[in-house]
Amino acid sequence: MPASLCVVPDSISPCTSRQPSIHEVEARVKTHEWVNGQYRLLVLAAPASVLDCEPGQFFHLLCPQTDRFQPYLRRPMSIYSYDQMKGELAFLYKVAGTGTGAMAELKHDESLNIVGPLGQGFEIRPEWRRPLLVARGVGLATLAPLARECAQLGRPLTAICSARSPDLLMSTDLFRSCGAEVITVTDTDGNSSVENLTALIEGLFRSRGIDAFFTCGSTRLLRMLQEIAARHGIGGQAALEQHMACGIGMCQACVRPFRREDGAVNLRVCREGPVFDLQEVL
Repeated sequence: MPASLCVVPDSISPCTSRQPSIHEVEARVKTHEWVNGQYRLLVLAAPASVLDCEPGQFFHLLCPQTDRFQPYLRRPMSIYSYDQMKGELAFLYKVAGTGTGAMAELKHDESLNIVGPLGQGFEIRPEWRRPLLVARGVGLATLAPLARECAQLGRPLTAICSARSPDLLMSTDLFRSCGAEVITVTDTDGNSSVENLTALIEGLFRSRGIDAFFTCGSTRLLRMLQEIAARHGIGGQAALEQHMACGIGMCQACVRPFRREDGAVNLRVCREGPVFDLQEVL
């Protein structure tokens, strides 16, 4: 399986923690199955060079050209799981447009060109002993590796999983396998509103001593967590979803403003992120 190093100029490297090597490789499809009516799980056989990953990082996928779909740009996709022993890399994604429509047609043993791992992942700080994961839709896929990391570190974890309907809830079994207490809320059950979730999280804060928030997949949930975190002095992080072209910080297509002590700054989601401090996200 060939691999070639994609060199990123030092001039655009942020002053952040870990900068792993970025590789472009051809990965082979091991399994590719529907998990419900909207989402598919793609498991790739991948070389060790791209499996030195962190929760929250992503890959840039070169979607295939098909009779029905001809996507132009690569598609960024967060990592659902990575296993160096098995040589596996997995993505859980929603079939929603041209790129993911083309990906959905990939069959067993076919090849997919991927670039990564990319971006800055989650950090579980030593003082964060009882984290709460809150996510909706495909954001549940992004937080799956974080749940595994919490389990390895022995951090008691609570996960609130939100979706439009019960059949679209994802990763709940995975979170439970990591020892998490899972709470599900859905639109159809009428318990996924900000008001209901705020009361629920306030109760968890009092009863379980929640001291960190992690989220992805919903601006509405992000704003809610920012307010609760500010009220109780809780830290946390958010993984952002953003349209991007190059995925390595050169095209500037994913730039958006963030809050810093001296005012708003413009940062690249692909390079300085996609994971940011919870209160920095505007």
